[in-house]
Amino acid sequence: MRALLYEAACVVLRRCTRPCPLREWGQALSERLGSKRAIIAVARKLAVILHHVWRDGTSFQWSIPAMIA
Repeated sequence: MRALLYEAACVVLRRCTRPCPLREWGQALSERLGSKRAIIAVARKLAVILHHVWRDGTSFQWSIPAMIA
């Protein structure tokens, strides 16, 4: 599961062209801390988002800032 979250975070930060608050947050973090730490942080945020989606039964919405603080 960790490897899949890491891969998903890489895709969000590197390949995804769609504007997303998670991607913007990760890129700002990458400039500050480095790309490897930013990928790990985005992977953790994705895990938290997935947990909330599974628990609530909601769907992910790209345009809404998803617990980014």
